[in-house]
Amino acid sequence: MKPGRRKPTQREESLFAATQNGEHVPLAARMRPRELDEVVGQDHLVGPGAPLRKLIEADALVSMILQGPPGSGKSTIARIIANKTRSHFELLSAVTAGVADITRIAAEARERRQLYDRGTILFMDELHRLNKAQQDYLLPYVEEGVFVLIGATTENPYYSVTGPLRSRCRLFVLRPLDEEHILCLLQRAIADSERGLGNLAVHATEDALRLLAAQAGGDARVALNVLETAALLAPAEQGGRKITTETVHQALERPMPSYDRAADEHYDTISAYIKSIRGSDPDAAIYWLAKMLEGGEDPRFIARRMVIAAAEDIGLADPRALTLAVAAAQAVDLVGLPECQIPLAEATIYLACAPKSNSAYRAIAAAREEIQRHGSAPVPAHLAGGVRPDDRRGEYLYPHDYPYGWVAQQYLPEALTGRRFWQPKDNMVERKLVEELLRRQGQAQSSGVEGGEANGG
Repeated sequence: MKPGRRKPTQREESLFAATQNGEHVPLAARMRPRELDEVVGQDHLVGPGAPLRKLIEADALVSMILQGPPGSGKSTIARIIANKTRSHFELLSAVTAGVADITRIAAEARERRQLYDRGTILFMDELHRLNKAQQDYLLPYVEEGVFVLIGATTENPYYSVTGPLRSRCRLFVLRPLDEEHILCLLQRAIADSERGLGNLAVHATEDALRLLAAQAGGDARVALNVLETAALLAPAEQGGRKITTETVHQALERPMPSYDRAADEHYDTISAYIKSIRGSDPDAAIYWLAKMLEGGEDPRFIARRMVIAAAEDIGLADPRALTLAVAAAQAVDLVGLPECQIPLAEATIYLACAPKSNSAYRAIAAAREEIQRHGSAPVPAHLAGGVRPDDRRGEYLYPHDYPYGWVAQQYLPEALTGRRFWQPKDNMVERKLVEELLRRQGQAQSSGVEGGEANGG
């Protein structure tokens, strides 16, 4: 307990301590929806006429994967299914389950089917935690219908679940809860006298509830458990307990960013960061940088993507951007967190504000595409190095032997004469590069420099 925080009385503790087998049951668990109509934010799956609702109500379930962010209702829907179905319901967590557990459940499911003509549903929480071999072990049982598998995962199943298992399951994607959904759940918990905080005469200001809904990161479980903490911290006054924004701040201690370094948030946020740099929005780029740092992202990963963006999206429009990005990446290794957030922020702002050109990216892509389509052409004889047995080596014109360091000469293979891979963008730096190239060529030609066919400018 923090200094200055009043210890609740025994009576107060008893009001909060809803118990099960002598253990405290958190508010989020007590308020878990028991009927499909109580589920919020997932009308596309369990609303009237929705596909998953029809399967549940008809007790005609198929193997499925429930994918969605934490606190969006995956386990809740599974528990509702357990209450609605005639089938026997088994619950496993992939964190602790192994092949032996799956074997046991499959054997019992076969016996149950033979003796009682009753099906079995296996709910596998954290499905992505199963390794490839364990996922493969599920395949024959799912294929033969020994049991119906319901897997829950916070990760993208196209990355975390093997293709064969995924193809045998129907995918249902739960959407993140927005602030209005969270607000609805908070108000429901405050009013519910049976399972919620109704007996405590808790009152919360609109601002306090909206603050909590905004800071929960779309996670209903987090929101409800923080609400319970806030109610316990709120001073008992005549007429009940009042939760204010200050109480919510005390309960939160700090906002909880919605970020998972191994899931979609990781890829979505870095994508938003890069696209904000490309779109020249420094404020958005800084925001996504902050979200990644607050979420515990590896700053070296951010720095690597920043270096790529400097070359791909800014490129020749401002070559200094790559130098600055590399310097920021080196600073990450040199000083580490928290100090390295400053060079990361400096480079982020610079990259976002810099002029943009993808001409270097497009040039190398075009050249590689040419080779992939038509194969690589041999090096012209006059550009080849070393001695040739047949003495076919042509005469190479050394540019430094000529005025202005340029001489007309064929550098591309003969079949690609005149082909342009670099298409310069219309920005100050690339305009100057082109102008300087043409200027030197023009000066050399006007001074009477001779040579082969040119492939410049």
